[in-house]
Amino acid sequence: MIVAVAVLELHLPHCRSLKEKRQVVKSMIERMHSRYRVSVAETAYHDLHQRAEIGIAAVGHSDGELERLLADLRGLADAEPQALVVKWEPQLLEEGS
Repeated sequence: MIVAVAVLELHLPHCRSLKEKRQVVKSMIERMHSRYRVSVAETAYHDLHQRAEIGIAAVGHSDGELERLLADLRGLADAEPQALVVKWEPQLLEEGS
């Protein structure tokens, strides 16, 4: 068993309120979860209008499978026109590590 975890930090330059930020972040989280069936949550910067951190976790059986999944998730984040990825920290954790 292998676990993939990633921290995604976003800059949301056009968000002027927490409501606008929530719309963008919630939409991204829902797309990631529904397309890839991963666990996703906003994990930091809850009170800042233009900054968000999203934590992602998934379990798989091979490094290659999870590396492709992480690449797809990063691509989805990069494609969001209202957000800029400022940090992407993916990790693979193998059983017994």
